[in-house]
Amino acid sequence: MWTKPWTLREGFVICCGLVVAGLMLELSIGPVIWDSFAWPANIIVFTGLIVLCVSIYLLRRWVYAFRFLSTYRAAVPALLFAVGLTIIMGLTRQTVNGAWIYNMLSFWPFVLVYVYITVILSQVIIHHILHFHWRRDIPFLLNHLGLFIAITTATLGNADMQRLKMITAIGEPEWRALSDDGLVKELPIAIELKRFIMEEYDDGSPKRFASEVQILTKTGQNIQATVDVNKPVEVEGWKIYQYGYDTAMGRMSNISILELVSDPWLPTVYTGIYMMLAGAVCMFVIGVKRRKKP
Repeated sequence: MWTKPWTLREGFVICCGLVVAGLMLELSIGPVIWDSFAWPANIIVFTGLIVLCVSIYLLRRWVYAFRFLSTYRAAVPALLFAVGLTIIMGLTRQTVNGAWIYNMLSFWPFVLVYVYITVILSQVIIHHILHFHWRRDIPFLLNHLGLFIAITTATLGNADMQRLKMITAIGEPEWRALSDDGLVKELPIAIELKRFIMEEYDDGSPKRFASEVQILTKTGQNIQATVDVNKPVEVEGWKIYQYGYDTAMGRMSNISILELVSDPWLPTVYTGIYMMLAGAVCMFVIGVKRRKKP
């Protein structure tokens, strides 16, 4: 083992080492605390990751381990470990405050394996950029670069996502909301409930409930809107959802509970996803053209 060229066996050993290292970190310092990666820490980490990936590629000529990262013998074991951990995540109930496999997104072995895959992915992307051929590499780069963007920004941007609850009342503009841990957050928008709407079935159970609201922004906008279940209103980066009401009062409720969600990195994640879709379309078109050639 460890005689050059390295094989799949070394690739699996590296992944096992990452899992063991992750378990040691989990036992010693606890799970990954993603809140510590909130802006501007996440953009600093993202920049550092890019610098690290480029440095690894530039040093590959002198460091065999770095050169190994560009091979399928490194990629295949990493993918199998990632798939296995992802299956475990799908088979276990995930909770925000869960420990170990019950909160896989904060479980060190899961995080380290996905970081390893990201680094492997970056090496392949850099290589194809430096040896670019438009017909061969455009679909490849769209797929792989899109995946890289989606994985990194979805992970690092998660710390900036806010999910808050706001209780609005008729005639009382509200600009404060509560986070899941009970902290009061002041928002750049104020919401006033104008009318709570409820439609009922014949047996009296709720058929539809919604809120007619007035939204005021710091930029001077005065927006009249109806917030319905599964039909959010979007204002200045915030999506406003209908969440609840005073169930004791029913249709006579004079308050409405709204959920406000802000995810500033989401457009970047969507960019990565759209790139992957575009890459799939390009692969299909190029494949059709090749089959049509005599």
